[in-house]
Amino acid sequence: MTSRGGNEPVYLSNAEYLDAATCESRVGTICVESGVGGGIEFVDAVPAGAEAIDCSSRFVTRGFVVGHHHMYSALARGMPGPAVAPTSFVEILEKIWWKLDKALDPDMIRASARVAAIDAALSGTTMIIDHHASPNAWAGSLGIIAEAVEEVGLSHLLCVELSDRDGVSKAEQALAETERHLGEHQGLVGLHASFTVSDELLGRAVGMARDLGTGVHIHVAEAESDQEHCLANYSKRCVHRLAEAGALDLPRTILAHCIHLDDSEQRVIAASRAWVAQQAESNENNAVGTLDGRAFEDRIIIGTDGMHGDCLAAARASYLASQAVGGLSPGNSYLRLRRVHEYLSQNGFAGDSGNNLVVLDYAPPTPVTADNWPGHVAYGLNRSHVETVISDGRVVVRDRRCIMVDEHEVMADARRQSVRLWDRL
Repeated sequence: MTSRGGNEPVYLSNAEYLDAATCESRVGTICVESGVGGGIEFVDAVPAGAEAIDCSSRFVTRGFVVGHHHMYSALARGMPGPAVAPTSFVEILEKIWWKLDKALDPDMIRASARVAAIDAALSGTTMIIDHHASPNAWAGSLGIIAEAVEEVGLSHLLCVELSDRDGVSKAEQALAETERHLGEHQGLVGLHASFTVSDELLGRAVGMARDLGTGVHIHVAEAESDQEHCLANYSKRCVHRLAEAGALDLPRTILAHCIHLDDSEQRVIAASRAWVAQQAESNENNAVGTLDGRAFEDRIIIGTDGMHGDCLAAARASYLASQAVGGLSPGNSYLRLRRVHEYLSQNGFAGDSGNNLVVLDYAPPTPVTADNWPGHVAYGLNRSHVETVISDGRVVVRDRRCIMVDEHEVMADARRQSVRLWDRL
């Protein structure tokens, strides 16, 4: 296998490779091609003079992808709570997240993205699908995030959340930022949620997504209030409104949450081309309920909703939470974790090829087989086992440290920016 762009391939010796799709294993030396779209192949030996990473007693498998993130929330950890505690989901948005997103400026956005990207990389994540909000700093925000994520060495699929909640001018700025970004990068057309999006804005967003060959990325029925607003103002439920607008006809569309759906909405999603992102930890944190995805199980991917960048933790949360709504086997939980690769591949997005890998220093007390690997993921594997991460054929984490950036400098800057942000709140 030849390298791309003049970069040398990475060699992994003594590796036990677990195929992400089949869970079948193979032991040997792996040559990891460099560059976007690269792959891997097994070779007889490491070429003379080439450097290799010894993967003895390690498992090597495909890197993970966050299916729905909010990197702008990275500086919220430990921040002071509101003076009056929220009593509903809408109040959580109004008193916490909508105050935070309005306070963000470019320096805070950059710090948040770098912190979130490091957190994701150290968890074995090689790509992030993000949903951004900074109404008072829309211009250039996605470029800042893209640069920060790439600085850490990861790939991305970004959008800003279009909304009418901050007025016409802010919505127009968000539309302009979306169009600018999609002219330079792959991405999606983001929308906040039905209850803050007018028919006009919804139509423009779907039209832009269709014209630019992408999809929409929107929160759907995260809380009952979203449905209540839709019924009161449009005489229809959220999924039916989106379907009538054409959003579900786009195969790149991501519907986040989808908790409070009736049977008719579940059938519509099942028959559509859209995908659903589950955020079990966030849903429990906000006490909004649990996704029942049995009607569209083959369309579910897993996100973290800004809680962190750890796909393994999110997958375990999905598995455990789903026991309350019909049950979920470790096998099906694992499929939810890995289905995002299908979403990205089918829709022609770059940054998630076979040369995105994670090396796991995982020494289980029981054998690992193709049949029981999902059980190890559900009950044993966690981010502490992530030792090396390879993104687009380039080592970005070695010995549990990010090597593309200075972690100490990034965290020091993040602490400075978080103090600035908290003072604004």
